[in-house]
Amino acid sequence: MNQNDTLKALSKAGVKIVKKQKIQKSKSDTIFDTVNYVVLSLMLIIFLYPLIYVVSASFSKPSDVITGAMWLFPTSISLDGYARILSYAPLWQGFLNTIYVVVVGTIISLVITLLAGYVLSRDDFKARKFFIWVFTITMFFGGGLVPTYMLVSETLNLRDSLMALIIPSALSVWNIILVKTYFTSSLPRDIFEAASIDGCGDFRFFISIATPLAIPIIAVITLYNVVGKWNSYFDAMIYLSSADKYPLQLVINNLLIENDVNSLGSSGGSLDIEHQLMVESMKYGVIVIASLPMLVVYPMVQQYFIKGIMVGSVKG
Repeated sequence: MNQNDTLKALSKAGVKIVKKQKIQKSKSDTIFDTVNYVVLSLMLIIFLYPLIYVVSASFSKPSDVITGAMWLFPTSISLDGYARILSYAPLWQGFLNTIYVVVVGTIISLVITLLAGYVLSRDDFKARKFFIWVFTITMFFGGGLVPTYMLVSETLNLRDSLMALIIPSALSVWNIILVKTYFTSSLPRDIFEAASIDGCGDFRFFISIATPLAIPIIAVITLYNVVGKWNSYFDAMIYLSSADKYPLQLVINNLLIENDVNSLGSSGGSLDIEHQLMVESMKYGVIVIASLPMLVVYPMVQQYFIKGIMVGSVKG
């Protein structure tokens, strides 16, 4: 029995069928929708064009990119750039250095942030308000670049060490506030009191109960740390002097700057042109390869990201 036969049978049985009526849009709604679609379409083009251009340029001949023959899609396919990248040793050393900084730095940051956020969320911690004010003040006032450099390089003696990229940025007050808010809204005092009756101490409660319930906010903090440390290059420029310790982003930065300097000081010889073409063929492929890990990590934590970042936005 198809849909029409069903409707006829219901009608004969005396069942009143109410047909859906299409809601007519007002003139102002139509204008709003049109403007909205146009603006969103323009924004989509603005955001997509650089991405498509970089990917296309990585698969194109360097001469087509320099001369402007390739402006959106590849005019001719070439994998010379990726072949040179595979044999470019500083790039892979930069990958290893960045992975070390990301993994070790994220673990240290997570431990410190979760402990601080959990302690500040406890009402029975008498110095809670004092430390909240101390942490908050650091969000508005800082010593500046020169005192920070002297602290890291001379006092902590971390110059030309990968720990200089980890220790100074291990603690983020904003992340502590997020974790504190999450624990405050997700861990009622009744849970701790019930656990205390069963003989559960503070540390065990944090490890066995609080941390497993904080998976969404842990995913958010992890994503913040991974993206921040993966894309960071300024600290490496300041504290590192050995090329074998450069992170990936600094290697890419030096590669791009080298190309610009050579193009400005080029004498027009065949060697200069060949070198410029080589660097041009590499830099777009390097950008694509450096972006892939973040494109892989984000979907893995996306399901927790929205839930964790919306903590404390609605109360009730």
